[in-house]
Amino acid sequence: MTTPEIDTPETGITPGGTSGAFRDVLSKDHARRGKPPLHFVDMTPAQRIEKAAELGLPRFRVKQLANHYFGHFDVNAAEFTDFPAAKRDEAAAAFFPHLITEVTRQVADEGTTIKTLWKLFDGSLIESVLMRYPTRTTLCISSQVGCGMGCPFCATGKLGLTRNMSTGEIVEQVRVAAKMMRDGEVAGGEGRLSNIVFMGMGEPMGNYNSVLSAVRQISAMPPEGFGISARNITVSTVGVVPGIKKLTAEGIPVRLAVSLHAPSDELRDELVPMNKRFNTTQVLDAAHDYWLASKRRVSIEYALMRGINDQAEHAQLLAKRLNHYGDNWAHVNPIPLNPIEGSKWTASKPEDEKQFLEILHRAGITATLRDTRGQDIDGACGQLAAKER
Repeated sequence: MTTPEIDTPETGITPGGTSGAFRDVLSKDHARRGKPPLHFVDMTPAQRIEKAAELGLPRFRVKQLANHYFGHFDVNAAEFTDFPAAKRDEAAAAFFPHLITEVTRQVADEGTTIKTLWKLFDGSLIESVLMRYPTRTTLCISSQVGCGMGCPFCATGKLGLTRNMSTGEIVEQVRVAAKMMRDGEVAGGEGRLSNIVFMGMGEPMGNYNSVLSAVRQISAMPPEGFGISARNITVSTVGVVPGIKKLTAEGIPVRLAVSLHAPSDELRDELVPMNKRFNTTQVLDAAHDYWLASKRRVSIEYALMRGINDQAEHAQLLAKRLNHYGDNWAHVNPIPLNPIEGSKWTASKPEDEKQFLEILHRAGITATLRDTRGQDIDGACGQLAAKER
């Protein structure tokens, strides 16, 4: 079967949304909103210079704005003392429109986990989670409003897909978190945001262009970006094979994470509807090709669900599927499921989690049980947004 090239149509529908075995699950609000205001990070270098010229500003002012944004995490132009006072308000309106507004914040793990619900310009709701560890600080960000993948155990999947997020909306989550760390707003004092994971709301490969633009600007050195190493950025997917192939061709050393959740097509068809379009063999082949091209071990994400995908036979088959390729190319992250209220999908028993890991280890598979943060709050992505609807 020839798979179509993934693109980013205005409606935000991924391939399969209008044809093929898989169709996106769309929310009732899908595609009825306008476009977000154009932000500095949405513009090409030429567009920034052109916009500055419209304001009567020379091109070197663009670099000053970039330094404030990426170097100092600052959008408050009123305090840009190196900028003409008469032009500050105009520059702020033209380059730094307000894209995300905090609605509510939940704090857990003695202040080291902060989950924020954001409202976008059109009233859409998205979430990000900032997690501080002893040796790193990770921000989990959203790339779509809702998600069209329809995985039944996922809170975001229940929302359906409303729309793609702009590069500006994605990057603003990073800027705010980086500023919070720098200013000591997270338990543990002043620090630095070091890791980014595209594992929040949405399927990143369904919004490929905006996600890749965000990755490039997050990883570029100031004043072109935040200077967070691409090697510390993880892009996840449920298995949109054309997107994995495009990411492979980019040559950017981000880590690829594949949300597999099941070792067989029969079970994965139930848990991950996208499997009906790109099956486990296609997904694992594409992921292994990413390893061959990048030499970066692929993360296999596997949400453990009690009595569904967490038994010995599942671990054995998973090990067999991964070892089929003959090299140490994958790192498995079994994840204790953050249950959704009222859902039949629930977390595995501790003894089953332990057995699952042991089977993988005996088979020579590198595997680490994911540290589940935020269990005393609405930890699963999409739970806060669902409550606010």
